[in-house]
Amino acid sequence: MRRVISVSLPEDLRKELEQFTAEEGMSRSEIIQASLRDYMFLRRFRSLRGRMMLHAQQEGLFTDQDVFDRVS
Repeated sequence: MRRVISVSLPEDLRKELEQFTAEEGMSRSEIIQASLRDYMFLRRFRSLRGRMMLHAQQEGLFTDQDVFDRVS
């Protein structure tokens, strides 16, 4: 189910969005939806990466080579 929400943007960002819609042939809604998905994915990824790096460091894994040596 779709719901309409209002978003306020600074004028410079609104102009950039309008230019981008013309360049990409996408609607404002499509661009904002894709941007929000990308943003949330990146935030989740960074959070997971941070937790995994802490665990890896506790296991003595600091470099890609350390990981490779462990799994080889």
